[in-house]
Amino acid sequence: MTGRILLTGATGYVGGRLLTLLQQRNQLVRCLSRRPDALADRRNETTEIVQGDVLDASSLKAAFEGVDTAYYFVHSMGAEGDFAEQDRVAAENFAQAAVAAGVQRIIYLGGLGNPDHHLSKHLRSRQETGNVLRLHHPQVVEFRASIVIGSGSLSFEMIRALVERLPIMICPKWVSVKAQPIAIEDLLMYLMAALEVPHGSSQVYEIGGPDQVSYGELMQEYARQRGLRRWMISVPFLTPYLSSLWLGLVTPVYARVGRKLVGSLRNPTLLSNNLAIRTFDIVPRSVPDAIQRALTNEDREFAETRWSDALSSGGSTKNWGGVRFGSRLVDSRKVTVSVPPESAFAPIRRIGGKKGWYYGNWLWSLRGFLDLLVGGIGVRRGRRDPEHLRVGDALDFWRVEASEEPNLLRLQAEMKLPGRAWLEFEVTPCPEGSEIRQTAIFDPVGLSGLMYWYGIYPLHQFVFAGMLRNIAREANRFETVPEAKQNDSSEGSDYSNVAAEEE
Repeated sequence: MTGRILLTGATGYVGGRLLTLLQQRNQLVRCLSRRPDALADRRNETTEIVQGDVLDASSLKAAFEGVDTAYYFVHSMGAEGDFAEQDRVAAENFAQAAVAAGVQRIIYLGGLGNPDHHLSKHLRSRQETGNVLRLHHPQVVEFRASIVIGSGSLSFEMIRALVERLPIMICPKWVSVKAQPIAIEDLLMYLMAALEVPHGSSQVYEIGGPDQVSYGELMQEYARQRGLRRWMISVPFLTPYLSSLWLGLVTPVYARVGRKLVGSLRNPTLLSNNLAIRTFDIVPRSVPDAIQRALTNEDREFAETRWSDALSSGGSTKNWGGVRFGSRLVDSRKVTVSVPPESAFAPIRRIGGKKGWYYGNWLWSLRGFLDLLVGGIGVRRGRRDPEHLRVGDALDFWRVEASEEPNLLRLQAEMKLPGRAWLEFEVTPCPEGSEIRQTAIFDPVGLSGLMYWYGIYPLHQFVFAGMLRNIAREANRFETVPEAKQNDSSEGSDYSNVAAEEE
C-alpha cells in the first residue's frame, strides 16, 4: 500500500469510480474539491475532503501535506471563457504545489490522438496539460485513452441517447472515424496499477481495447445488444458545429461540453504503440464485452440503489415524466405513517392477487386484458400465497425480484412492454413512525419505449398516488385491528381516490 493519495475530480465520472476502488483497498485518500459538500456522502473513515481550487495556487498547500501520489483529473471544458488557458494555469499550479510538497508522482488521464495531426482544441488541451505537468514535475504517469465505455461516460451516454431515440440516423462524416474504446473497468485497472510504477522518470501510456471501430459501428453494436434495428444514412455536409446543434436537440449531453466533445470526433483516436500492454499485466476487453459489461453493471447498480438515499442527494428534482438516472426513468413518491416498519410493510406484502392493487383495480384488470390481447400473460396468475412473498414468486403480471421484510419489495414486470419496468416499495423508520416510498422504474428500449412511458405518465400520477395513500391507510388500519381479525378483513377493503405526497 502506498502513502496518502490526493485525488482530484472525485465528483466526476472516472474520479468517483476510482475513489470507490481506493476506499475498498482501505487506502488513505484526500479529495480536493471546490465543493466539499458534494462528496460528503461518499467518504469513509480512510477518506478526508479538503476545499481548494487548482486555479488558486494559494489554496493547494494544505491539500498536498503528507501526500505520496496525486491523481489529476481536472479539465475546464464546462467552464466559461478559454478552457485551454484555464487548463494550462491549473496544471502548472498543481504540479508546482506537488513539487513543493515532495509528492513522488502525478498520475494523469489525457486523450488519445496523433499530435502531428490537426487535433481539435479539446484534444490539444488534454495533451498540453500532460506536457505542462511534466515540465514542472519529475514523474508524471500519463494515460491517453479514447472513448470510455461505461454507464455515465459522456461519450457512451451520447451514443446511447442517439441509438435509443433515433430509429433512422442522418450521419455526418465523423460517424465513420475510427476509435479504440476502453471499458471503464480496464481504465480503472490501469489507474490503480500506476500506483505500483517505480519512482523515476515520466512516461506516456496509450491505452485502449483490442478493437478499432467507428462511432457508427459502436452504435450498431449497442443497438444489437439492446435488440434494436437502426438505419444509418451518411451525408457529407454536417460539420462538427452543425452536428453539435443536432446532438443538443436529441441527446441530454450538456450543451457546452457536448459541443467541445463533438469537435474532437473528427480525429481518429487509435493506439500507436503497445507500451501499456508490455508494461502492465492487463488485458483490455473487446467492444462487445465492454458494452455488455456496462449494461450488466448498470442493472446491478440499479438493483442495489436505495431510492430513499438516491432521490434525496442530487436526484430529487421533480420533472414531468420523472427523474432520469442513466437510461432509466424514475417516478417516485413517499408518504409517512405513524406505525412501525413491520406494520407499514404488512399491506405491501399482501399486494396483488385477490387483494388487488389498493387503487383503480379495474384499470389494473384492463391493463392485464390488453396484455393478453398482445400475447402477454395478463393478470391470471394471481399469487402463490396471500400473506407471504418470496423471491421468484409470480404476482399477477409481475415477478418478485427482491423481498426483504419489512423494508423492501421490488417487482419486475413480465407484461409486454417496449422496455423493462420495476415497481419498488421501501419502508424506512423515521421519527414519526415509518416512511413508505413507492418507485416506478422504466428502462425504455428505443423511441417506442419513450413514447410509452410519457404516454402513460399522467395515468401513473392518478393510479400510483392513490395506491400509495391507500397502502398508508391500510397500514394505519392494521395497526389498530386485533391481529386475529386482520386476515378476515384484508380481502374486502374499499379505497377512495386520494393523493400521496409526490417527490
